[in-house]
Amino acid sequence: MYGIDTVDARQVDAWMQVGEPMLLVDVRTPAETAQGIIPGARLLPLHLVPMNVEAFRGAPRIVVCCHSGARSAQACYFLAQQGISSVYNLGGGMISWMGSGLPVERPGAASALLPT
Repeated sequence: MYGIDTVDARQVDAWMQVGEPMLLVDVRTPAETAQGIIPGARLLPLHLVPMNVEAFRGAPRIVVCCHSGARSAQACYFLAQQGISSVYNLGGGMISWMGSGLPVERPGAASALLPT
């Protein structure tokens, strides 16, 4: 999509390794995320992003992922339209992340973007 910054899996991993502050958001469905998420990712299915825009405000860097990068690009585009900057789409999504041999973990209660 036009105007969306894309970042690859290796770059996100490098940011994580050096402790770069970021909000990593997985917009897949609960059934998809049950298969594994990027360590530290927060879960917010795509259809809930518009109702939770305020949760993104003030984040220094936001990386959004999904299975292949298509839904996360939609989320990035929406967030940019809301005036939220420093939003990056994980190019290739979890397919790219796992294909790069990077770690995944089972989601836990701490993975929810919103308090439970």
